Amino acid sequence: MTMEPILLRARGVKNSRTLGSYLKRGGYKALAKAIAMDPEEVIDEVKASGVRGRGGAGFPAGVKWSFVPKDLAKPTYMICNADESEPGTFKDRELILVDPHMVLEGIAIASYAIDAHTAYIYIRGEFVRETEILVKAISEARRKRYLGSDILGSGYELEIHIHRGAGAYICGEETALIESIEGKRGLPRLKPPFPAVVGVFGCPTVVNNVETLACVPHIIERGGAWFAAIGTERSTGTKLFCVSGHVERPGVYEAPMGTTFREIIEEFCGGVRGGRELKAFIPGGSSAPILPADRIDTPADFESVAEAGSMLGSGGVIVMDDTVDMVWALENLLTFYAHESCGQCTPCREGSDWALDVVRRIRRGQGRTKDIETLQRIARFASQGMTICPLGDAFCLPITSFLEHFGGEFEEAIAGAEQSVSTHLPVLPVRSDQALFEAEEVGR
Repeated sequence: MTMEPILLRARGVKNSRTLGSYLKRGGYKALAKAIAMDPEEVIDEVKASGVRGRGGAGFPAGVKWSFVPKDLAKPTYMICNADESEPGTFKDRELILVDPHMVLEGIAIASYAIDAHTAYIYIRGEFVRETEILVKAISEARRKRYLGSDILGSGYELEIHIHRGAGAYICGEETALIESIEGKRGLPRLKPPFPAVVGVFGCPTVVNNVETLACVPHIIERGGAWFAAIGTERSTGTKLFCVSGHVERPGVYEAPMGTTFREIIEEFCGGVRGGRELKAFIPGGSSAPILPADRIDTPADFESVAEAGSMLGSGGVIVMDDTVDMVWALENLLTFYAHESCGQCTPCREGSDWALDVVRRIRRGQGRTKDIETLQRIARFASQGMTICPLGDAFCLPITSFLEHFGGEFEEAIAGAEQSVSTHLPVLPVRSDQALFEAEEVGR
């Protein structure tokens, strides 16, 4: 499928990061148009576009902006979430590397719409190069009055500050991110109250993903109806898909919502690497349930992926060929989530480590017949709203989906039919299952 690039239109353009290059492509015209409108008109245009959050949750951006209370004595804040910590996801850093002023313009328009005069870009600490690019872009924009005081002679003021995180996965969650900006440990908050009412420094705050904000200048410039006409009825616009794993051409690709995963994998990425057979793919970053190869024709939009049994999430497509040991793959994912749990909630803190112990035993040829049941019960106990933030679901959904679609491999490994590592490795300690079972009974 071919289409005019929107978010990736600057790819391949010489000096695309500079203000001069951005202005030649029509940059900041949308900002000028927006500040000539009433803020409510800007919000209505974004609502009409149907654009939904590109960070994973998929909540309508315009609706989110409208939740901010009006006429409060407190200031309002805008936060651009550039933490991008979901494994398999690398689209936001691509936007910053190629077209940083597009991101800044989106932040400025969104800030104007919610009457925010201070905005933060919360960026992953490891993104050193990307941070330097943003610092330079902000400086360029301030010199030309696209940021700072009296923007474009309108009287509107906005300062954008960069806040570097410390590499915590959990700070991709908006309330943990807010805690981090406030100088505290990044622990998720209970909701309600939601950030739109009580956010950073106790003030109304909107947190949007980089890709979501990058869509905003195009929506304002061309109109919400134009954006809504792309994609599907409920999943509008284009989406950036970051494809990794066993494909010939991994990378970031832009396609209309509703493009099938077959098109993404076979046409954009040149198919499975080495001509091998597709075994499975994860459609929305590592926390999304895995799908078997026979669901490759699923359209890549929020509703279709949910109907297929997974989530579109961040659009991080992880492709696995027929050589992948699924027990190893699940162990790999659980290692990450056990390490990244903030430890605030017992089901997540204990459940992620426990699940990792069980899967690690299975892969090392030390599994027991009831291990699959134990994994299923851990997943039930730690998911479905049992934790403050969705990290509990993030490690439980892979467990349930791997067992649903590839449970036979786990059964074979337990039976000793397939051992993927040497048997001389030390036996891992085995936790008692009784404590979990008792806890589950108490929760009923």
